[in-house]
Amino acid sequence: MRSIPTFEEYLDTLGRLSIHVDPTAGSPQSAELKEAAESLGRLDEVSVVSLARWVNSHPTWVPALGLAVGLSQEQLRNQLRHHLGSSGWVSLARDMPIPLVAMLEEHFDVVRLIESQRDRSYDFGDILVARGGTRAAASRAGASGRRIEDEIEAIALDLGLACATRTRFVGRNGRDAPCELVVPDGPNAAIAVAAKGFDSTGSKLSDAVREIEEMADVRQPRQFIMAVIDGIGWKQRQADLRRIHTLWAQQQIDGMYTLATLGDFRADLEEAARLRGLFQL
Repeated sequence: MRSIPTFEEYLDTLGRLSIHVDPTAGSPQSAELKEAAESLGRLDEVSVVSLARWVNSHPTWVPALGLAVGLSQEQLRNQLRHHLGSSGWVSLARDMPIPLVAMLEEHFDVVRLIESQRDRSYDFGDILVARGGTRAAASRAGASGRRIEDEIEAIALDLGLACATRTRFVGRNGRDAPCELVVPDGPNAAIAVAAKGFDSTGSKLSDAVREIEEMADVRQPRQFIMAVIDGIGWKQRQADLRRIHTLWAQQQIDGMYTLATLGDFRADLEEAARLRGLFQL
């Protein structure tokens, strides 16, 4: 393994993971929502029956009803599963349109909310309020975090290593710990890798540190533990990041990388795999 840079040198390699998205730019999803909203605006009347006919004719538009009452897609799925036994709104809209809309009416007042909103004029302040409560940013954050996981998995596969992702590995005394990549598999782990990418800050960064500390704590002497950590959110939680760097400096983990230093990660992963005889001759 290569020499350990200082904490400040490591900090300088952190970069932004997520890509800024123009909030005014269109997308297939936004176009479909606009079409659904315009269709709701053309209904002669808003009632459980008319909305049931509407969802039955346009099953993929059910999320528009959810948004009208303040439910994200995930929240809508949970409500459908809880009340109707299925989270699949397309099949429910086709097979059970009346129960679907009746549930939204009973628990979320969907008829009144659509009637009161569909003809209302909205100003710029209303748009900003809506964006302030959107879940789109959270979705992009999740995607940016998975970017690191995808990158390290691609490197392992390109090296020809058997591996498993988003799992747990078994370490000392049968104890286990979470990891985003393990070679070759959890029960026979020779190498375990954490992947933690955050552009925003919050308790999830401290949770990530605890997971890496848990990995270091359960490791067997012959196991390699690595961590690929990136994202500008860590710059606001430098104390947490320093805890991981200290594990590296004290040789409790074997490597700490960012997307900018994935070349080093690849070289160290290959070396560790060679030392443990994981390449077939």
